[in-house]
Amino acid sequence: MQDEVLSINNVSKTFVTEKGLGVCALDNISLSIKENDFICLVGPSGCGKSTLLRIIAGLETAGEGEVLYRGNKILKPGKRRGMVFQEYSLLPWRTVLGNVGLGPELAGEPAVNCRKIAHEYLEMVGLEKFAGSYPYELSGGMRQRVAIARALANDPDILLMDEPFGALDAHTRIILQKELLKICEANRKTIVFVTHSVDEAIYLADRIVVMTSGPGKIKELIDVSISRPRGRGDQSYGKLSARILDMLEEEVTGNSATPLSDQQEELRKEVI
Repeated sequence: MQDEVLSINNVSKTFVTEKGLGVCALDNISLSIKENDFICLVGPSGCGKSTLLRIIAGLETAGEGEVLYRGNKILKPGKRRGMVFQEYSLLPWRTVLGNVGLGPELAGEPAVNCRKIAHEYLEMVGLEKFAGSYPYELSGGMRQRVAIARALANDPDILLMDEPFGALDAHTRIILQKELLKICEANRKTIVFVTHSVDEAIYLADRIVVMTSGPGKIKELIDVSISRPRGRGDQSYGKLSARILDMLEEEVTGNSATPLSDQQEELRKEVI
């Protein structure tokens, strides 16, 4: 497929604990992601969403199957795949400008270019006035904007986001969701976004991947046909939210898989 950016082919992943207990995180995941797709992964806690994202990033390896980026197998991290974590992961001894310009600096760009690139992306996220500040001087929402700007400063082809707004208050979260969509419109990135929030997934995504309880499989792939900007009070929005919540409740309360022991469940949550 000409516009296919990521191809996830029959990916499975099993972790082995120190006691030799095998914990299956992902089971036979296959998914095709196209150019400029905004994909949200939702599912019960411990279903392997973050594990799948780390495999796409090259931070984890698949036990079986493979992930291809533009036809090439992913074996390690690469600058064409930018990562934004829930924990802001900013360097406390660097200013906001220094954090955002880190990627170009490591790539060997001259200092003047690093500053120019950093200023450009800080302006994009509305933080150009805080270029000389340090992370501890910023609010949580501002720090996450810096983290997004830092990822974008590397000009990645794909942006991988692991619950980036999960630790924020509801109001800040909504503001950053709107800003992320504006950034996407301006930069046309392919995004894979992990979230526990069904509302967030519907607001942001072109397609939503609903995953089963561990081991994680794709329960359903949903095309979100609601036009943007999406109003949370829209009837279609509410119907889709109820549908996905019903699917997740079914996984939590009525999963037909053989239940894990309490010990296995705790171990599974630790590694996924």
